[in-house]
Amino acid sequence: MASQSTRETVLVTGATGRIGRFLVDELLRRGASVRALTRRPEAAVLPPGVEVVGGDFTLPASLDTALAGTSMVFLMWAAPPVTAPAVIKQLASRPRRVVYLSAPFRTPHPFFQQPNPMRDLHAEIEGILAAARLDATILRPGMFASNALHWWGSQISDRGVVRWPYAAVETAPIDERDIAATAVQVLLQDGHAGGDYVLTGPESLSHVAQVRAIGDAVGRSIRFEEVSPEEFRRETAATWPGGVAEMLLAAWRAALGQPAFVTSTVREIVGSPARTFHQWAVDHAPAFSGAPGVAE
Repeated sequence: MASQSTRETVLVTGATGRIGRFLVDELLRRGASVRALTRRPEAAVLPPGVEVVGGDFTLPASLDTALAGTSMVFLMWAAPPVTAPAVIKQLASRPRRVVYLSAPFRTPHPFFQQPNPMRDLHAEIEGILAAARLDATILRPGMFASNALHWWGSQISDRGVVRWPYAAVETAPIDERDIAATAVQVLLQDGHAGGDYVLTGPESLSHVAQVRAIGDAVGRSIRFEEVSPEEFRRETAATWPGGVAEMLLAAWRAALGQPAFVTSTVREIVGSPARTFHQWAVDHAPAFSGAPGVAE
C-alpha cells in the first residue's frame, strides 16, 4: 500500500487523551503536519510543532478553523450525539480521510455484546458516518491495558493485594501505543478506506494472570482476592461513575468460561506484533509502586 505525503495536515481530536497523545507523537515522528483540536487550547500540553486549535463538538461552527486545510481526521467522539450530524456534515464537506475510534460492539463475542451507553453512542456515530458517505476507517480496540493501572494501581502500591470479581474471566488487553500506531498507519497509508478493524492484545489472560504479570514486572508477589459482585458494587460505589460497575460486571459474567477474542490486526497493519500485557506492565512498573518515571 502506498503512503500519503507526510506533510498533509492531520487533525487529531482527543489529542490530550491517552491514545491521542501517543498518536500525536507518532505522527510527528513520521513527519506529518499535526493539528490538535481541544476545547481548552490554553491548557493543552503538547509537543513543539503541533498546531493547537480551539473547537467544541457541541458547537459545530467552532470547528471551521480546525478543519480548514486538513486532509485527514482522527475522530474520537467525546460529546453527546445531538450535534454529530452537523459535525460529520462538515467532515464530509471536502475529501478527507477519517479514522473513527469506536468499540468492538459488532464482534460476536459475549464480552462485547452486553448493552451499555457507549455501545449505543458508537453505533449512532457510525450510522451518521455511513449516511454521509464518508470513506471512514473504523478502529475497534478492546479492553485497554491501562485499565489495570486505574483499577488496581492503588491497591497494589498501597497493600499488595487486588480485590476483584471474576478472577477467571479472560480478556486480551491492548496497549494504547499499539492503537495509536495502527491509527497512524491507516491515516498515512492508502488502501484502508472503508476498513473495519478490531484491535486486541496478542493473548487471552485472566484477571489473575494479569495481576501475576504485574507482580513479575514489579518484582514482588501480589495477592489476588476474588470478591463477589455485591462486594465489588459496594467497594466501587463511592468512587466510580454510575453504571460503570454494572456494565463491567455484565460483560465479565457473560464471558466467563471462554477465552477472550484475540486478533492479529496490529501485526497485519503495523508490521510488528502487538505488545504483550507483560511488556506493558514492565513499562509501567514504577506506577504500581507509586514511584515517578512511569511510561506515558
